This record gives sequence, C-alpha cells and structure tokens, in this order.
Amino acid sequence: MKSNRLSFPMILIITISLIFIACEEDVDDSTSPIQEKIDATVEATRLGKEAQLGKAIPSLNIYIQTPKGSWFSSSAGEGYQPITADTYFRFASNTKNFTAACVLNMQEDGWLNIEDYIIDTIPGSKIPYVPTTDAWNIPNKDQITIKMLLQHSAGIYDVDNDIVPGCGGTSYTEHIQSLDPDHQFNANELVEQVRIHNLSYFLPGTGYQYSNTGYTIVGEIVGRIYSFHAGSEKHLTDYLEDYLYGPNSPVPLDMYFPHLATDQDLPVPYSCGYILIDATNVEEICSYNMSGHVAEGNGYSTMRNLNTYIRTLMKGENLLTPTSVEMMKTEVSVATPNYGLGCFYKANLGYGHNGARIGNLTLMIYDPEYDVSIISYISAFDLEDFMTTYFAITDVAYAVRDT
Repeated sequence: MKSNRLSFPMILIITISLIFIACEEDVDDSTSPIQEKIDATVEATRLGKEAQLGKAIPSLNIYIQTPKGSWFSSSAGEGYQPITADTYFRFASNTKNFTAACVLNMQEDGWLNIEDYIIDTIPGSKIPYVPTTDAWNIPNKDQITIKMLLQHSAGIYDVDNDIVPGCGGTSYTEHIQSLDPDHQFNANELVEQVRIHNLSYFLPGTGYQYSNTGYTIVGEIVGRIYSFHAGSEKHLTDYLEDYLYGPNSPVPLDMYFPHLATDQDLPVPYSCGYILIDATNVEEICSYNMSGHVAEGNGYSTMRNLNTYIRTLMKGENLLTPTSVEMMKTEVSVATPNYGLGCFYKANLGYGHNGARIGNLTLMIYDPEYDVSIISYISAFDLEDFMTTYFAITDVAYAVRDT
C-alpha cells in the first residue's frame, strides 16, 4: 500500500454487487427469479452499509458460477456507475495465488523443490535460488524454504505493509513513492531493506505473518529458474504469460501483471479504486505504479476471467495437476491451518485468495463440494470504518451463495 491510509493488511474478504446478469453462455437472464434474488440481496447490503457509513459505496460486484449457470451483478452508489463482468480492475494480492501456481508447476517439471532452502542451488545448475550479494544476507536466510515463503511462515519482514526505520513512520514502498511516484522498484532493493535493518518477525517455520516481501523473494526465484532454463534473462511476469495466461497456456486468459513503473494504466473499460476518507472526501486512484508489488499484488483482469482462472485451477483443469492443487490447499502453515501455498480456506465458501490495494478489494474462491465459484469485488476502502465494509461483503457472499 502506498500511504498510511492505504497500508491495510491484506484481509480475507468478499465483495458483492448488482444490476446486470450474464449467464454462463452470455445469455441475458436479468429477469430470472435467481437474478432478482441476487440483485435484492446485494442492493440491500449496499444500501445498509451506506447508511452505516454515511457514504456512497462506488460499486459492489459479484460473479458467481454454479452447476446451473453463472450470474453477474453490479450495484453502484449515487454518483457512480455500475461495472460489467468485463471491466478491468486491480485484483491485488490474489496475485499470490498465481505466483504459487507458477512455483508448483515448476516443481511438477522438476525445476525446483518447495522443500529446498533458498540458499540451495537450482536443480541441474550451480545457480542458487536467490542472489548471494550482500543485499540478500537477510536474517535466518539459511533456514528459509520455498514452501515457508509460500505459506507466510518464513518470518520475512514486510517492507510494503509495515513500518521500516528511516521511512517517516511508513513502509518502504510508501515512503519511496511519496518521494517519486514513478520510481522503478526491484526485488534487490526491497529485500535489502530487510537486511539493512535486520528485520524479522520470528524464526522460519515457527509462526505465521503475511508478507508481501516474502512473495517478492518467490518472484525472484521463479525469474532466476526460468532464466536458467530459457538461456536468457526472464522474469516471473514472463513465466506467467508463457505458462499461465498467455495464448499458449492451458487456459488463455485476458489479464496482465505489470512490472515496469511506466506501465500504470488499465485497459478500457476499467474501474478505479476509491478511498473513502470521510463523508465528503473521496480519493480516486486509477493509474498506479505497480513495480513494487511484483509477485504479490500487481495483477489486473476482469471478474469473468478471474472466475475462469480460479475455477479451472482448483478443479485441476488448468496449469496444475490435481495432486499439485491438493498440495496448494493442504500444505498449510503450522501456525495458521487455513493458509496453504498461496491459497486459503474459508468455511462454506471454499479455497482461493483475496486482495486489497489502492481502493480495490477482491475475493476469488471455489468450493469443490458444490462446484461453486465466486468473484467478489468492491471498488472502495473506507478509512473510518474499514471492518464494517469487510464484514458486510463477507455476509453478502454467503447470502448470494445461498441464493
């Protein structure tokens, strides 16, 4: 997150909304009884929360698919417009699930082993998983495995969400972007802050602490492995396109993971993020430098595409085999048994991830028991009462599931 206002921990949340329906076959069924119930549920939730907050909620949105079909709804507050199932938005930390999928696919191909320590060498090479430069001499480096990074159990200090010394009481990324919004971040620079200040939460494998910087390290590992096998310099973003969403991937998808500071705009049509500061002040954020969030929060797409991704991935019909999907779900942190490898479990909703960044809150989740997937998105943070919004969208997700 960028400013103190935006430095929210990534939260388990769900977002829902109303107005337009798109069936699985893209048939307009907006007058169906199911759609009417979904619309009524989401509309009532939005209006109720607006009354509590005393502020208009820009949009509440949901895409749900069941064995009977799929539906989309978008409900907008006064002065705002509803979005569509094909509106682009930043899905933030859902990116971690994509990064974890890349790692598990590399393991399937024998390119790595998640049980390896990050100081070990890439299989078939003499190249270590992470650089040996001074910037990477972080606390407990020789005790950290790739799996721990994916589980948030490595104790890696998060220089994106937590206060870093010398940064004016803010995180490192926030501090730097306050000085230069177009600064080009890189993994070396972010990890070096951990080393310089000797920052750590706990000994590796003994706890759980959500860490964007931990996933920054994972992104570096994927890039180094791909570079070795390709014989040329590659990045995590290249692997994502080549294997996970591009035209040659098992399930091509319309999405992107920008890593350059100059790549700040979303395709049209897009949804901005909104920071609800108080009853009369709203900050709109449309363009944004995501170079400090590679591997952990830089992705964008549409609700329709996110639904296709999480649904096919969790059913073993995408990049990963069913065995790897099961590992993603069940190789959990010893301290937090509901968080696996870039994947959490939410009772009665299923497996997936969520994300929060610059006025965008998203959940993507799939329930294998009932074959139901949900993408929920709200285009707002409330600074005065964030948790009211959080609990509201969780409740409405369950309500829409029931419908």
